[in-house]
Amino acid sequence: MELYNLKHPSQVVSFTQAVKLGLGKDRGLFFPKVIPELQDVDSLLALPFVERSKKVIGAWLASELGQDTVDRLVERAFNFELPLVKADTNLYSLELFHGPTLAFKDFGARFMAQCLNELAKSEKINILTATSGDTGAAVADAFYGLDNINVVVLYPKGKISVLQEKMFTTLGDNIHTVAVESDFDACQSLVKQSFEDLDIRDGLHLNSANSINISRLLAQICYYFEAVAQFKQHNEGEPVIAVPSGNFGNLTAGLFAKAMGLPVKRFVAATNSNDTVPRYLDSGDWQPEVTVATMSNAMDVAEPSNWPRVEAIVEAMDWSLADIIGLGVSEADTAESVKALNSAGYLSEPHAAIAALALKQTMSADEKGIFLATAHPAKFNEVVEDILNIDLALPEPLAQVVPKKILSAELPADFGLLKQHLFKVLAD
Repeated sequence: MELYNLKHPSQVVSFTQAVKLGLGKDRGLFFPKVIPELQDVDSLLALPFVERSKKVIGAWLASELGQDTVDRLVERAFNFELPLVKADTNLYSLELFHGPTLAFKDFGARFMAQCLNELAKSEKINILTATSGDTGAAVADAFYGLDNINVVVLYPKGKISVLQEKMFTTLGDNIHTVAVESDFDACQSLVKQSFEDLDIRDGLHLNSANSINISRLLAQICYYFEAVAQFKQHNEGEPVIAVPSGNFGNLTAGLFAKAMGLPVKRFVAATNSNDTVPRYLDSGDWQPEVTVATMSNAMDVAEPSNWPRVEAIVEAMDWSLADIIGLGVSEADTAESVKALNSAGYLSEPHAAIAALALKQTMSADEKGIFLATAHPAKFNEVVEDILNIDLALPEPLAQVVPKKILSAELPADFGLLKQHLFKVLAD
């Protein structure tokens, strides 16, 4: 598999190199030279999830890694369920929160961890990533205790839920966490600055586990195939799929799946009040505004890093950006959507509720849609309990972290101070 840097197309790397590097020159994203097209998709959709995923990822990686290696990586990474549940009239929820940290990020993080563990061998690797909520827990869990791999997670202090925070800040050992006194975009900027600094990047053998790492996106492609496979067991035609969107890695994976041949009618990019992309799709002007804190905090991203990949896929496939529907949802409408889903018998949290509302507002009466449920409602228990006036029981992974002490360092959004901290905790 060959990939090139979207900013510097002359920089061409293998998958192994892309996984280890994370980002290319000048913060450029790696993008595949060729998007593989699958044959006989109907037969693929009839397979069980893990067996199908081996073939989907094998279409990208078997020529470089060998199919046996791909099979081993998939089997180790994908060992939890992802049910498609009827949530309302003509609406289905793909529940991606049944992994160890109760969020969709488990798919990408676990596959990336297996890739690095396989490909890096005995090399020392230090992973630096930013999280707006769930990435931190998924990455920390996936890499916790692995030899020769350290992880540093930056997150916006006071802007993620306490339970989200405790899921990844209480582990210690090879997991180091930093509460940054700013928003997610500042955390993401600090990560990108670190990759541009040769002292850090080369001196600390730096890698990234954000959705900018191509390995995570390949893993996420697989659950779109599973969504359509389960959908077709009970429905005719192609579904509309709404994606709760923050950094836009999730939508990128969905578009890759469609480009490979997955039958999807269209995608809806659903955001909260941080609606840079919906406004861009409507006006053609890219005008990020200051990040606004919302109840759907994992989507509090004003400058999504993965958007260049979205445009690259559209160009490669000769599609139109007009085929992607963008919709920003207010806080009030988010709460109303949580209530509406609950009235229909489905318990949701704000991120999924935004995607569900986006479907309702953009589908015609004869269409059916799938929205991605990206986190367990209990991860946002305070918000959900307040909206619905109920008490939520905590699942075991959350209940276990409640009494634990947060081990994070605290820093302002200052690159110089972060650099000092990185060398303090990661240098040999």
